Amino acid sequence: MSSHARGVLLLILVTALWGSTFAVVKTLGEVLDPSVLIAWRFLIATVALAPALLLYRPAARGANTNLDRSSLAKDGFVLGLWLIAGYGTQTIALQTTGANRAAFFTALSVILVPVWLTFAQRRPLPLTLWGALPLAVFGLAFLSWEGGALVVGDAWALGCAVTYAGFIVTLERLAHRHAALPFTVAQLVTVTVVAWLWAALAAPNNLWPPPQAWLPLLYLGIAATATTTLLQTVGQRHVSAAEASLIYALEPVTATLFSYLLIDERVGLRGALGGLLVVVATVLSQRAGATPHAETPTPTAQADT
Repeated sequence: MSSHARGVLLLILVTALWGSTFAVVKTLGEVLDPSVLIAWRFLIATVALAPALLLYRPAARGANTNLDRSSLAKDGFVLGLWLIAGYGTQTIALQTTGANRAAFFTALSVILVPVWLTFAQRRPLPLTLWGALPLAVFGLAFLSWEGGALVVGDAWALGCAVTYAGFIVTLERLAHRHAALPFTVAQLVTVTVVAWLWAALAAPNNLWPPPQAWLPLLYLGIAATATTTLLQTVGQRHVSAAEASLIYALEPVTATLFSYLLIDERVGLRGALGGLLVVVATVLSQRAGATPHAETPTPTAQADT
């Protein structure tokens, strides 16, 4: 299996895990302030990866190890800020908007990523990707859009799409510079520190979760944060940002599937058509992804994939 195919499979697994989290986050938002939820979620994720980092033995590097560590800390900090902006806006959005609508707005990063790449980095995109984009957006609308008046949560969810598009583009640029495990931990530590500062200011008297929140928090921290961030960091070494954004459009599809399997929530013909359009768009994006990825991993980074 090629490195590109492995990257695609890793990102599909990431979207499947993400798809299971919307209902969990919305439920936790009823008992936890968004800042506290994110603080505990990322603290748990950081602690979960800490033992692996202690056992980690990096491949041989150049002589300037201090420079490597400085670059790792700086890049992890930059990407961590994008990450908390995306998770923060989504968590706030779910307090006042439905999970399906939040999924729809968040997945509009499918459009924002290639627009960002085209105008900010002057990078032409394959025509196949431009053909896949409207299919993905129409599919997301059929699958997720519930109609009704717009609410403030919808604006926060749109903010999530903007900031997460920034994260995807920045991750493509930085992922090849560092081994996946320490780079992932650097991102998680940044989010954890910033989130706890936010929580201390926003909800200083409500920092400890109630008993019923611990199991969902453990799932979010270990499976849907530590695991997904690591897999995403590895996967986007071999998959372009524009192609990755279309794969991430599968998130509402997996969310619908989990809703059916776990709580027997069914979708009608419109939802099934929407899911089909998103899948077709993703398949088309793989045709565009047959060309080599723009960023070639360094030997050090390759050793950790």
